Amino acid sequence: MLNFYPGPSKVYPEVRSYLLDAYDEGFMNTPHRGEQFVQMSRTVVNSIKRKINIPQDYYIFFASSATECWEILIQSLTRHKSYHIYNGSFGEKWYEYAKKLRPNAEGFQFDLNEPMPVSDLQVSADTELICFTQNETSNGTQVSPTTILNLHNRYRDTLIAVDATSSMAGLNLKLIKADIWFASVQKCFGLPPGLAVIACSPRSIFRAKKLAERSHYNSLVPMYEKMLNYQTTHTPNELNIYLLKRMLEDRPFIKGIEQHLTDRAQDLYTFFEQFADFKLLVENEEVRSKTVIAVQANEKLVEDAKKRALHHNIRLGNGYGPWARNTFRIANFPAIQDEEYEELKRFFLHYYA
Repeated sequence: MLNFYPGPSKVYPEVRSYLLDAYDEGFMNTPHRGEQFVQMSRTVVNSIKRKINIPQDYYIFFASSATECWEILIQSLTRHKSYHIYNGSFGEKWYEYAKKLRPNAEGFQFDLNEPMPVSDLQVSADTELICFTQNETSNGTQVSPTTILNLHNRYRDTLIAVDATSSMAGLNLKLIKADIWFASVQKCFGLPPGLAVIACSPRSIFRAKKLAERSHYNSLVPMYEKMLNYQTTHTPNELNIYLLKRMLEDRPFIKGIEQHLTDRAQDLYTFFEQFADFKLLVENEEVRSKTVIAVQANEKLVEDAKKRALHHNIRLGNGYGPWARNTFRIANFPAIQDEEYEELKRFFLHYYA
């Protein structure tokens, strides 16, 4: 099965051997307070900073999912409200979730074909956290590094948190331009679901310690205190952390990965532009995602393409949210090989050219 679903997506084929090694090396039942886990955790923290280009003074934490990260950040970094900028389903869900915890949370929605309009934002002085999704998995859009820089420059005194679930480990993100970045590992990391990585700036930890929120399963201050010794507040997903360690050891640096994905994304966009019955959901090239390609057609054709592809052992991603019925999505993640995309293109040329 060729899996182009944008999460959980294809895992690196080496994961099979990593799992056997984890069993043989005892990582499936090692105490999470023991030295074996601590050494592994320390190695992962150092590797992820080096391979993914995370600033050395940022703190790394583990959670179960990006969705849990939404909760951790709202409960530990705000007392009153956050401000959410979104153009798709996952950014909006983060906003809706924040309102359940902090009813004063505010949101700003913009169109999927326009860049984030930083100059139009009305972020009040009492906003404690600005939140947005860098790569919107639901519709195949992205917020560019230039836009993130503009946001950073305009709101230097406000913490900024970024959901990078479908771009971290695929793109060379400029993490210094925001305070918190997080991602689940079942997309660009090429690993099974059940683990998320959070990177926090020193000033975000300073804010967390000032608020001193300790009331939840994963509150940021206890997480910080435990990770000073490379431990977690809870029994972690040790197996997936081990897989993360091995994956980072075997992968190139992020700059090379990003260039490959960028070139491949452009090839895929060019390919789908040639069809009369399909069109790209995102018309503005400036805001098109490099890691999730959304293709639009009438509902009948979308359903036909997904069923035909599945018959040929090709799994396309369903549409999501408002675009659930009239789009399909294609993951452009590092674990998927170039030849698999060539097979995908042959399929579309055979049936729809």
